[in-house]
Amino acid sequence: QVQLVESGGGLVQPGGSLRLSCAASGINFGLYDMGWYRQAPGKQRELVAHITSGGSTNYADSVKGRFTISRDNAKNTVYLQMNSLKPEDTAVYYCKASWIHGDFWGQGTQVTVSS
Repeated sequence: QVQLVESGGGLVQPGGSLRLSCAASGINFGLYDMGWYRQAPGKQRELVAHITSGGSTNYADSVKGRFTISRDNAKNTVYLQMNSLKPEDTAVYYCKASWIHGDFWGQGTQVTVSS
């Protein structure tokens, strides 16, 4: 059974930082590309950051220079370090595992940026 479990969300003030984690089980993690997505109320889910199985990364323009995606294949975990957070970063953040045999999603973790 495949599971992706996100953690690390919460309430943070503007300018603050959070680190999200997504722990995977039931898949050969090293073969999967991993992505972080977010969905704000009333908006479509959007890609935030992506890292390939080989370690190449790309980011949404809105988070470039502030967010960093990384992975630890030994721990079957992908991370999203979020710095200089803004109120517009408020959303539910989801991780996604992608391979030729299919995609899997986590349940999401809420990030709220507010003073």
